[in-house]
Amino acid sequence: IEMRWLLDRAWLVLYAGSYLAGGAILHLSFRRADDPIIRQQLKWLRNGVFAGVLPFVALYAAPFVLGLVPTPAMRLSVLFLALVPLAWAYSILRYRLMDVDIIFQQGYVYLLATIAVLGIVSLLVLSLARRDELSPTAVVLLVLVAGFVFEPLRNWIQQQLDRYVFYKDRYDYRVTLVGFARELSSEMDLDRSLRGVGERLVNTLQVSHVAFFLADEEGSGFHLHSTLDREGHPRTLNFSALDLSFLSTPGQRPYLFFESTRRAIDVVSREMPASVRTTIAELDLTYYLPCVFRGRTLAWMGVSRTAKGDFLSSDDVELLQTLSGYVAMAIENARLYSSLAAKAEQVERLKEFSENIVESINVGILAADLEDRVESWNSRIERLTGVPRHAAVGRKLSDLFPAEMALHFDRLRADNKVHQLYKIPLRHNAVNGNGDSGRETLVNLAIAPLVTKDGQRIGRLVIIDDVTERDELERRLVQADKLSSIGLLAAGVAHEVNTPLAVISTYAQMLAKQVHGDEQKSKLLDKIAKQTFRASEIVNSLLNFSRTSSTDFTDLELNRVLRETLSLLEHQFEKAGVRVEADLAEPLPAIRGNAGKLQQVFLNLFLNARDAMSDVSGGTLRVTTVVNGPSVQVEIRDTGPGIARDHLDRIFDPFFTTKTARKGTGLGLSVTYGIVEEHGGSIEADSRPGEGAVFRLEFPAVRKTVHA
Repeated sequence: IEMRWLLDRAWLVLYAGSYLAGGAILHLSFRRADDPIIRQQLKWLRNGVFAGVLPFVALYAAPFVLGLVPTPAMRLSVLFLALVPLAWAYSILRYRLMDVDIIFQQGYVYLLATIAVLGIVSLLVLSLARRDELSPTAVVLLVLVAGFVFEPLRNWIQQQLDRYVFYKDRYDYRVTLVGFARELSSEMDLDRSLRGVGERLVNTLQVSHVAFFLADEEGSGFHLHSTLDREGHPRTLNFSALDLSFLSTPGQRPYLFFESTRRAIDVVSREMPASVRTTIAELDLTYYLPCVFRGRTLAWMGVSRTAKGDFLSSDDVELLQTLSGYVAMAIENARLYSSLAAKAEQVERLKEFSENIVESINVGILAADLEDRVESWNSRIERLTGVPRHAAVGRKLSDLFPAEMALHFDRLRADNKVHQLYKIPLRHNAVNGNGDSGRETLVNLAIAPLVTKDGQRIGRLVIIDDVTERDELERRLVQADKLSSIGLLAAGVAHEVNTPLAVISTYAQMLAKQVHGDEQKSKLLDKIAKQTFRASEIVNSLLNFSRTSSTDFTDLELNRVLRETLSLLEHQFEKAGVRVEADLAEPLPAIRGNAGKLQQVFLNLFLNARDAMSDVSGGTLRVTTVVNGPSVQVEIRDTGPGIARDHLDRIFDPFFTTKTARKGTGLGLSVTYGIVEEHGGSIEADSRPGEGAVFRLEFPAVRKTVHA
């Protein structure tokens, strides 16, 4: 009896001491906790333990241990123990101690694992031949087997129960959710990333809806980015003016929890403004988890209760906390990618804008590095040189331009000043090896250093301006000015010379009649008359050259004027051994002009060709007409000895001639030039020694009136 009494007191000490120790642990945990929810939970658990155990220890356990016989009044103190489960039940319902199911799940796992290990040990014991005599070595081995088998067996049982009992169809989602979160950072589309996270959360945790709140660009707060319902569709809110000021830096709290979002009795939201409480009620989200990356809160992830109205377990919350870190990383990557894409697009747009400017400029532009290798080559310089961009970039300037121009580049290579070079000849396609047969253009060069914004020289810029047409226009202006001045002079000279020529001619004829019988004097007087007549022709030519009177222009057919002019000279061509080839385009648009003056133009050109080919015993005169856009072009080509290059610039000057004495006055081409200009046309000559000469005339065609 005394042993039983002693064991009862020892059991009571163990029972009461265990409860008191548990209460002390809860009290210490309460003092260390910062989260208000956890403090409320621990407070009710601690108060329940002390409210139930302390009266029982003071009124019953302590007197009994000290040797007092329990009285009926002492036995009534056992009723205080009912406060322990009552307080715990209230805490579970009031402060979300819903992890009890986790405790039970772990208990099931450990129970089944223990039973399985005992079964294994029992089978091993039964397999022994002599069960009543187990050696110490056998016992140690059995204990080691049980210790090594227990943990793997418990994990396997946990996995099977999670798959087939606890989570069932949600198990695969939970397993793949973290793997999906790890791969989330590789997705650059933020909308698609967050939608994928929301759909996975809804399917995994069976919650009603989720939402994502992203930080504003100016960092002043957060805004609602998207919200998804149970079906994965965007959720419509009835209240648009959301007050999200409660989403601030998380601080010491791992997440925000609102127990009753529809009622203002929650511990956390009780002291918040009315607009915030209205927002919390409208969103109806129980959990708000910060998505933190490198100390910055980039977003908040909101999750509601489950579809059945239950809170999430601690495992689920821990899963959300893990996921929030990956979501923050994905948001940061997406924003960086978006920012990089925007900057790349801006750079590309600026580059394209700059290239458009360079391409739109009507001058050739190239940029070369310090080694004179081309880095930029616009389309205008492609047309000037005949070298495409892909063939020019990376090559040296000396490989792309003629030797004469390359010498200028080398001479000015080390100079940091801007240099201008004028009227430098450049042959088209010179780089391809056929420069001798390419057309030659005159260009102005501007060579300037290429520097960075810091003033550091990184190469040089070469600007090439084609001035061929400008030079031709200047030449024509000089020619026209020259003709105008000489025309005025010629008109004055002609009028002054005509009078004495008429007097000399009249008196010479009178003297000839008086010395009719004197043959020697008659010959002298005849020579005087002929030279007077020649001088008169020269004077008339000067008058024609200087004549500025208006001319009647009509629509005429140029082919007809050419045929009539050729027919007039047909006999002279045959006599000189010149073969005529006429390739006249039909039909040819009409031009505005004077047939008589145009016939004079073609007569001068045909006679010059005849005279040139008569020196080489004949040749071929080829006359061609073509339509060249809005103009009509005439080409007159002969096979004579040609015109020297140094004479080409002077052939339209008055009194300039390469013919022998008494074969020309040097006014024919000058008059021709003036008549062509009077018709609004142009004339140019080209020749290579030994290959004949070619004259190209161009006249504007008559525009036909279109009647409606």
